[in-house]
Order: sequence, then structure tokens, then C-alpha cells
Amino acid sequence: MRCPYCGNSDSRVVNSRVSQKGLAIRRRRECPQCKSRFTTFEYVEKMPIIVIKSDGTREQFDRQKIVKGLTKACEKRGIPFSELERLAEEVERTLHNSMEQEVPSKWIGQLVLERLRELDKVAYVRFASVYRDFRDISEFSQEIQALLQREQGSRKPPKEGNLP
Repeated sequence: MRCPYCGNSDSRVVNSRVSQKGLAIRRRRECPQCKSRFTTFEYVEKMPIIVIKSDGTREQFDRQKIVKGLTKACEKRGIPFSELERLAEEVERTLHNSMEQEVPSKWIGQLVLERLRELDKVAYVRFASVYRDFRDISEFSQEIQALLQREQGSRKPPKEGNLP
């Protein structure tokens, strides 16, 4: 690491610690030539994710677009903003872990819907209506019926032999 004061290309690490939120390593360094001290931060370099939109255009992934969509879907639902940010962070982490450089926007929408369904059913239907571009009330009804069936499927009654 080059010294910002004298330009010497050598320095020694005096102290290292994890920064707030654990997203970087903070290193306190000292130049052996001029004895000046300075601080550096190390971050994990993330490869950019390119989103392939439904019309074929490509743009760089922006987590804030997910947060904005979630905020609109969760309006007046009493869900803390921190939960929406956590959900968007989970989606972004999933995308980075996939190691895919280009992902279709449909896949991102599905990831959001899966998580939103667990968080709030009304917000899920709101988000799905925009994401899936519902055109009439029957499409809303179909989505609600599918949601109810999944809900009932997860709460199956115990078999007769297992009753207390």
C-alpha cells in the first residue's frame, strides 16, 4: 500500500479490525519511511450483475429498485422498512451467490415474490399484480386462490391415527 504522504510503496499494518456491519476490514497502517499513519478499508469486490429485462434490454442490477417496489406493495401494511431492506439484501445475496453475471428480471421478481409471500400475503398480491401485469379481476382471483391453496396445504390436518 503506497503511503499517501511520502509515496513510499511499503507500509506495515499496525492494527486490523472489522468495520461496522462487517462489510469491510479497517486497517491502520504506518509508513516505515516517514512514520506517518493512515487508514485503509478492504471490501470484497462484487462482480456486477446485469439484468435482462422482458423487452431484451440490459441494465445493471439496482437493489434500490426492489426496495422501491416493496415499499409500494407494503404501503399501510405496518411492515418495518428494515424488513424490506433485509428482503432486498437476501435477493441480492442470492443473485451474487448464483455466480451468474446476467439474470432475467423474471427470476428476480420470483425471488422477491417467494420472500414476500412469507412476509405479508396482501403485499404479496399487490406486488404480484404489478410484477405479473394482471389485466382484470379474474387474474387477481386466481392468484388469491393459489395463495389460499398453498396456505391450506401447509396446514394439513393430522391423520386420524395421530389424534391425541
